[in-house]
Amino acid sequence: MSGRAEMTSAERVMTVLRRGEPDRIPHFEWIIDRKVRHALCPGASTEEFTVRMGLDALLTAPDFRTEQVAPNRFRNEWGVVVERGEEQHSTVVQPVIQTLEDFAAYRPPDPFAPGRFDSLKKLVAKYKGRYAIGVHLNDVLSIPRNLMGFQELMMAFCLEPELVAKLAEMSVDLNIQLAREAARCGADFVFTGDDYSSGQAPFMSPETFRELLYPGLKRVVRGFHDAGLPAIKHTDGNVMPLMDMLVDAGFDCLDPIDPLGGMDMARMKREYSGCFALKGNVNCATTLVDGTAEEVVRETLGVIRAAAEGGGLIVSSSNSIHSSVAPLNYLAMLSTVRAYGRYPIRLDFDASGAGEAFT
Repeated sequence: MSGRAEMTSAERVMTVLRRGEPDRIPHFEWIIDRKVRHALCPGASTEEFTVRMGLDALLTAPDFRTEQVAPNRFRNEWGVVVERGEEQHSTVVQPVIQTLEDFAAYRPPDPFAPGRFDSLKKLVAKYKGRYAIGVHLNDVLSIPRNLMGFQELMMAFCLEPELVAKLAEMSVDLNIQLAREAARCGADFVFTGDDYSSGQAPFMSPETFRELLYPGLKRVVRGFHDAGLPAIKHTDGNVMPLMDMLVDAGFDCLDPIDPLGGMDMARMKREYSGCFALKGNVNCATTLVDGTAEEVVRETLGVIRAAAEGGGLIVSSSNSIHSSVAPLNYLAMLSTVRAYGRYPIRLDFDASGAGEAFT
């Protein structure tokens, strides 16, 4: 066993975001669905679950007002109507921008409105220095998608590229301002959830991405860094065709190295560990849903073997702990990270039978 001093969760995560080697591999998830949370910790909020289960980061977002307009439907401060279903994320059902004229008349929320970061301030007051505190912001695609609707935005890449560029520019400006406020309020890092790809390929050609989105992407990451905040980039799917731009934009960590998108963790470690830290890769579409505990342990160990050496790794799911994830499978993944993720990492370990406790 190493004599290395025990780090706080905050130190552990921030060491990894600098591509360093912590005392052990950290773990946290963007979303842990209430069904999974409550099966393992009855009645626990996300904050309580993080503390009770010993995860390494507490996550929040700017506080935007909402008003209910129909059963399960809410209009948010952006003017968009969303529908809330079984999962802990919402679906846009009524966008607000379709044309350049709509854009010219549109006013986004005020990033400095009173109460904008009340949730962050509460976490900072309770946990600063103990847990890494992350804030969900955006970069160049999610806000345009939400304001236009996904199908309409995809059509606009071809038919209204000027509108796409203006929406991306607005998103960048707003999120740089939000990042400055988040840093002032005590955040440790930001993460952006703007998905760029399906399992097969990016939603747009690399050439289109480079022309319409890449300049803003570089600018927003620079803005995060100027505010003193490392940035984790989340995007599902196959992002290999965009990898040169993701590297050049300067993100500090890439998530979730989606196996269903053909993203191979060993290749990512070999080719990109000098560029950013890596997070994710345990398959939440199959293994964590209906795999056996032994399969979960084996896949988690595979991620550790592929990418833990030298640090710069956060092990987590390949997207989130959604409502279909088997609670004991999530616990098996978490326990495997704890049991085998302490540095110096042993890559020759024998974990046969390690999943039996979860069956």
